[in-house]
Amino acid sequence: MTDATRDPGLPARLLLTERDALLPILRAADPADLDRPTCLPGWSVRDVLAHCAAAFTMTAEHSWHGFSPEENQRDVDERNAWPVGDVLAELESGYATTAAAATAAGGQLDGLVLGEWLHGGDVREALGLPDAYASAGADDALVPARTTRWCCWPSAAASGVCRARPSPSPTGPRWSSADRTARRHCAPTPRLCSG
Repeated sequence: MTDATRDPGLPARLLLTERDALLPILRAADPADLDRPTCLPGWSVRDVLAHCAAAFTMTAEHSWHGFSPEENQRDVDERNAWPVGDVLAELESGYATTAAAATAAGGQLDGLVLGEWLHGGDVREALGLPDAYASAGADDALVPARTTRWCCWPSAAASGVCRARPSPSPTGPRWSSADRTARRHCAPTPRLCSG
């Protein structure tokens, strides 16, 4: 999306909408439900929440790592001993601080914001909720798809995680043969990116 067409308030709106939709679900969930597996290989709902909370904290501290699988796992492992309430508190605080940071960043954090929204869908899906990726923020999350070509990378598809690869396309998503093959190997969800 070019700067001329980018809505500067969209990332914050998406995060705050996701926070308002997801946190009540998490607070009402049976603690055992947080141990359910997600579509992310080897990660439970709690693990995904820990990963998201860590990303938010890194954003607040301006201390990002590369979001490699090993670094992401370290973040999750660090929070394994925390009470669930502490993970949810970090997550809730992070939605607000990252919303403000994303607005100030002028597009530099848009990928992180989209990833956080997608992980909210991963969590809802694991909890067995219908239309897990059709949350209140779906229209805002899918704005880039109207002006960008999104596809799964085959290397990500092999691990079950799709990633975004933008390239201009005024007509919206188009899929090459390789892209369609990779997409079939991913969960049948709008998994555009994750990290």
